[in-house]
Amino acid sequence: MEWMVWTTPTAIFFAAIAAILLGMTAWEIASPTVERKGFLPIATTRGDRLFIGLLSAAYIHLAVVGFTPLSLWLALGISILWLMILMRWG
Repeated sequence: MEWMVWTTPTAIFFAAIAAILLGMTAWEIASPTVERKGFLPIATTRGDRLFIGLLSAAYIHLAVVGFTPLSLWLALGISILWLMILMRWG
């Protein structure tokens, strides 16, 4: 793995994603999900909403980096808030 430059933020990012996936797996084993329809136009499971939320977070960060001089911390806050809304009511 020496060919890949693992900076501390990169390691934290991938560790956080791994922790989220492990947590979602444990949650799924403990309480199997059923599809439901929230404000999204399709019926989704928890895993679907997590995937949509992570994909949305990537686009939020790209938009902030590409179109504004704002801090990435703001993008992170918006992404976390969006993920919480999506997981609850999506």
